[in-house]
Amino acid sequence: MRITADWLTSERSQAVCRMLTDAGYQAFFVGGCVRNALIGAPVSDLDVCTSALPEQTLTLAKKAGLKAIPTGIDHGTITVISGGEPYEITTFRQDVETDGRHAVVAFADNIEDDAKRRDFTMNALYAAPDGTIVDPVGGIADLEARHVRFIGDADQRIREDYLRILRFFRFTAWYGDPEIGIDADGLAACAENIDGLEALSAERIGAEMKKLLSAPDPAPALAAMQSCGALNAILPGATAQSLAVLVHLEDGIQPNRLRRLAVIGGEDLVERLRLSNAEAKKLAAIQAGLETDIHELGYRFKDTAVDTYLVRQASMGQHLNPDELAQIKQATRQVFPVTAADLMPEYQGPALGQRLRELEERWIKSGFFLSAAELCERD
Repeated sequence: MRITADWLTSERSQAVCRMLTDAGYQAFFVGGCVRNALIGAPVSDLDVCTSALPEQTLTLAKKAGLKAIPTGIDHGTITVISGGEPYEITTFRQDVETDGRHAVVAFADNIEDDAKRRDFTMNALYAAPDGTIVDPVGGIADLEARHVRFIGDADQRIREDYLRILRFFRFTAWYGDPEIGIDADGLAACAENIDGLEALSAERIGAEMKKLLSAPDPAPALAAMQSCGALNAILPGATAQSLAVLVHLEDGIQPNRLRRLAVIGGEDLVERLRLSNAEAKKLAAIQAGLETDIHELGYRFKDTAVDTYLVRQASMGQHLNPDELAQIKQATRQVFPVTAADLMPEYQGPALGQRLRELEERWIKSGFFLSAAELCERD
């Protein structure tokens, strides 16, 4: 089997490969770029593995006139820039010792040892510079079946790095076939190792959950995650119950991970997932609007009104009402026609603010139809 892709045949990629192979070393693209090329999905990160040691890669890059950065030299990784594109080049490795978070690695001299230390079979696919696929652990069959499966013993893979529990559900959401369901051995191993999630940082948990919730339909994976105890281990109080309804309601509407996060809920989401200030603000706005009257929702929460409406309907298990949705969208475009200057000097100070609020409420209840003149008429 062979792949052909623009990123593979480009001069910048071939230059990186020639840098290594011309010196007598092996070079293979590996992981996500190969997996996604095989299923026709977009490719972002370009990872290369090689038999060259890190110091040798640095020397060869310099000789080839390519910029090289020792981003993870202790673990065998050098970032080489070719044609403006970063390539992470890592020496074949095998784990010597792991503690669930960090691994002590030794450099290997063959692709088989390198493959055995990876997480899922579909991530241990290699492509030679000419596109020829090397599949040491049966990843092609699993990829074709959309079967997310740990390499070797699932329990051992997880104990090497407990983040793999979350990666298992994330990859299932993105690449698994919902018709065949989640891998039973993998799910059982996740359930057995739930306590290991305590060792993970909020940053790592947050990054994985954001990716999972960005999948086209994360509901089945999240339901499995809840069933084995992983969801409440990282987000106490969260529930996957309404997520499937929300995904259904999103038909034709751009998916949004914060909207989905709002519907599953949970305690201290901002801290537990290390949300950015912008993310925290948007999530708070979605949640705040849940108790707002439908007539005010679009006006009060212009940027998040539709998100809030979707979350509200999903939580109640109800369909979208086209009239309500249109009303919300129309309300987001409204601008209150009365200004403070219109009421001065008759109203000043606190009385002015109170009067503006009263008129705004009347205007909203009118369906935004009353004009400034009509609102300012004396009672």
